[in-house]
Formats: sequence, structure tokens, C-alpha cells
Amino acid sequence: MNNMLNFIAELGMLKRVKRTGWWVLGIPHEESVADHSFRCAVIGYILAKMEKVNSYKIFIMTLLNDLHEARITDMHKVAHRYLDVKNGEKKAFFEQIQTLDKNIKKEIETVKKEYDKQESIESLISRDADILECLIQAKEYVDMGYKDAKKFFKNGEQHLKTKSAKQLWESAKKWKSNVWWEKLGKFER
Repeated sequence: MNNMLNFIAELGMLKRVKRTGWWVLGIPHEESVADHSFRCAVIGYILAKMEKVNSYKIFIMTLLNDLHEARITDMHKVAHRYLDVKNGEKKAFFEQIQTLDKNIKKEIETVKKEYDKQESIESLISRDADILECLIQAKEYVDMGYKDAKKFFKNGEQHLKTKSAKQLWESAKKWKSNVWWEKLGKFER
């Protein structure tokens, strides 16, 4: 049980690890990896339903994809230029799950390997959820006045694979992210 509790405690670090791409742009109070992972999982669920695919594996893939960042933090693209980030991520991830119950470890390991191969529809949807979450976060930052976040639009959308993710992003580009709540109440002037 202590190994499971240690794993859970380590994952709590993701609430404190900030997404460094936003930090590079100078956005204050940037989201945490846990913030990103949560919404990524919800987007993955939505995409799974839109693509008519079982959502369970996608939930697992999206929730667990960035576990390694509890150990090595989130590395923005400039860091990728100088470091072998992919190998570091892989090493951290597989060390993190080593002491888990063998059935849990096997499932997490299998799902991670499938995600990394990017061959199954579930892995493609999970990756699309990850990209789409970043694009939507960028759109929200742009709508808040952080115009440099628009730089994320340029390359992100060309990596989307599924029809559903492409449709959501096309709609999101025209959407005003900061008005969803206005219809929920009356505002006095």
C-alpha cells in the first residue's frame, strides 16, 4: 500500500508543476500540468464519443500521459533543442510505475506504449486531445489579451488527426471563450 500512496503523492506534484510554454510567453499564473491533464482527459472523452470509440482507454492515456513531469517537469520546445527530452520522459515514466501492483503497472505500461506508437485510433484521439487542450488554452489566453499565445495556433492544428478534433478547433478559432457564463445570470449596470 505504501508504494501506491507514494505514487499518488508523487502525482500530486503535477498540481505544482507549471506548463512552461506559457511561462516562456510571459503569461502569469500559467496552468499546471494537472490542470492540463484534467481538461485533456475530458476533451479525450468528448472526442471518443464524437468518433464513436470506447472512451476508457482514452481516459487512461490522457490522464497518465504527462506523469513523468512530476519528476522532470514540463519542458518547453526550447529545452527540446538541447536535451534528449523523449528519453528522459520515458525513463522517468517507467521508473515511476515500477513499484506499483503488477496488474496496474502492466495496464499503465501497455497503454503508454500504445500512446507512444501513435498507431491505434485511441492513441490518435488521445494525442489530438492533448493538442486540442493546448490550442484551446492558447485561445483562452488570446481572448484574455495575451496575443503572443496565438503563436501556438500556427503549428498545433496541423498535427490534429481526427475529424472531430479538426471540427472542434475550427469552431474554437471563431468562438469567444470568455462569454460562456454571461447567459447564466443577470448583471446590473
